[in-house]
Amino acid sequence: MKIKLFSRLFLFAFGLMPVTFSYADTTKLQAQAFTKDGLFTKGIEGPAVDGDGRLYAVNFAKQGTIGIIDDKGQASHFIDLPEGSTGNGIRFGQDGSMFVADYTGHNILRIDPQSKAVDIYAHDDRMNQPNDIAITASGVIYASDPDWKNNSGQLWMVKADRKLVRLEADMGTTNGIEVSSDEKHLYVNESAQRNIWIYDILPNNQLANKRLFYQFEDHGMDGMRCDQQGNLYVARYGAGNVTVLSPQGEIIKEITLTGKFPTNVAFGGPQGKTLFITLQQKQSIDTVELDIAGRSRGLISELPAK
Repeated sequence: MKIKLFSRLFLFAFGLMPVTFSYADTTKLQAQAFTKDGLFTKGIEGPAVDGDGRLYAVNFAKQGTIGIIDDKGQASHFIDLPEGSTGNGIRFGQDGSMFVADYTGHNILRIDPQSKAVDIYAHDDRMNQPNDIAITASGVIYASDPDWKNNSGQLWMVKADRKLVRLEADMGTTNGIEVSSDEKHLYVNESAQRNIWIYDILPNNQLANKRLFYQFEDHGMDGMRCDQQGNLYVARYGAGNVTVLSPQGEIIKEITLTGKFPTNVAFGGPQGKTLFITLQQKQSIDTVELDIAGRSRGLISELPAK
């Protein structure tokens, strides 16, 4: 241990240690229950925090809804989605608009949080069931689109002009998706195949140079988020943890959860350093305090007002 620590200190002193050094000697964390069990359905997903620090998640009490959770963990009904729509991933845009992956309606929905008006922001009949979404500071949305029955999937982009572009077909079961903290890369995972892919984001928001970032040996994967230092937080479905990967693709931390089946993660809290984790079987949300803020802290719409 002393030799390992000395080596890390040596690398850090000469500028060779990556910015994830602060996690090096604290590799285990334990999350705590934030909400009561059973408040949501087993479709609980899509945690996201708005500009006032309010937390949202889909499928509160019944499918096809969105719930809102206060800072004490008290959840209540926020909105019913249109008939035939069921939410999955949620993200907020710079103007405060809520974007929702609607997997049964094959849409990306846009919701005005003030008026609660819902409109179809993007739709394509070739979509299987849009699952999770990621958004850039300029408003470009990337969406995963799995076909669970056939263990396959697609990857889509919604441009700022709302034009929907299929970026890739014939992938594995595309699920978690996230833009890197410097907005130079896109991460996409394939749950059944246990792969995480990384792409370069080009100036026109197209993708290039796809390569394998990490492959797990067991369990599944679901939602992902980045912190401000570029570390990637991966919900490990069935493993009961959130695994944190450095920008170099090394495991630097594991967060143990109160349940085995996390579906997604989101950063929030007064400093943007609180991680919220949705749990399928418990139908609830866990939370843990971290020492690095989430990437969403740098997006105006998700910056808490406190």
